Amino acid sequence: MAISAPRVRTTPSVGDVERWDVVVVGGGPAGSAAALAARRTGASVLVLDRADFPRDKVCGDGIAPEAIDVLAALGVDRHALLDGYPPVPRLALRSPGGATVERATARPSHVVPRAVLDARLLGVALARGARFRRRTVRTVQADADGVTVDGEVRASVLVAADGAESVVRRALGIGSNRADRLAVAIRGYAPEPPGAPGTQVLVTTGQRWPAYAWSFPIGDGRANVGYGELVSGGATRADLVDGLHRLLPGVAPESLRAHRLPLSTGRPRQPDGRVLLAGDAASLINPLTGEGIFYAVVSGALAGSAATAGPDAGARYRGLLHRRLAGHLRSTRLASELSRWPAVMDAAFDAAAASGRVFDDVVALGLADGRLTPRTLAAAARRLTLRRG
Repeated sequence: MAISAPRVRTTPSVGDVERWDVVVVGGGPAGSAAALAARRTGASVLVLDRADFPRDKVCGDGIAPEAIDVLAALGVDRHALLDGYPPVPRLALRSPGGATVERATARPSHVVPRAVLDARLLGVALARGARFRRRTVRTVQADADGVTVDGEVRASVLVAADGAESVVRRALGIGSNRADRLAVAIRGYAPEPPGAPGTQVLVTTGQRWPAYAWSFPIGDGRANVGYGELVSGGATRADLVDGLHRLLPGVAPESLRAHRLPLSTGRPRQPDGRVLLAGDAASLINPLTGEGIFYAVVSGALAGSAATAGPDAGARYRGLLHRRLAGHLRSTRLASELSRWPAVMDAAFDAAAASGRVFDDVVALGLADGRLTPRTLAAAARRLTLRRG
């Protein structure tokens, strides 16, 4: 069933070109957050997407509480957004060498299928006055005065929230991440594995490292299950399916689908001008966990607020991103480099098992905007020394 938009006044058209203050390409969490933030400034907003909503999107479906906080600040009712999907209060981790930790997280996460989450978020944006149109964007041309989409729609500022294969990003001449900064994952839905109700599970492996599998319970007896690794590892679909069954034996997922994850370690520099890259289009995927929804809503919200700057929007947005995420992204880059040695991951998980504060640090680093704290580094170093001793 398609989502329809309320009637709102648009910027007047000139000739055959329709004019808007902000055009958002992509109706997922990044695009909806951008539309909500732009509407709060009074801008006219058009969201374009190649699909009608609701529609499925290959993803782990896990939503950290920090992502909900960002959306709540944009006026999204968290209870309506999460209705029908209970909190998931625990997280279990297993390192490549078999070190395990399971604890309650400081705040629970939720697991909401993207077919539901994205439709609900877009629905809020439309209720706030944004417009939606189904359209497969083919050409984007930016100049000093605006951005033209397919020769028919003109925006003062365009927000590219069109995912890992972003058409807009390519139009800017920005290529894909290199293979060692790009992951590939396969995902399906399966009956929730026994033994860990209400628990998100992440299992890493030394085989084909770095790689991991996940099982995230939805709350209706099913779980979102999947497996991913770096593209540079040369994995085939058969390798991905084998990895899933090896790390989560006994799962029987339906409709396995693959997708690519452009990691933040390969993110491009946001250019000056009137085109802003958000979410996956900006390569904002956590290199440790593959998490992207938190980054999507943060970057989308910042892009929507920066859109009022017109020709200076790119520079303003770049500054906002730097202030919000630079320290965190430096931490994830360093942690990603350290994780190349599985023994370091074993030690970090040992440390998280021994200390709730270290566990919370690790969770925040992997699922939100946490830092690689001195406490966590010191605890992991001690555990590494003990393991080697």
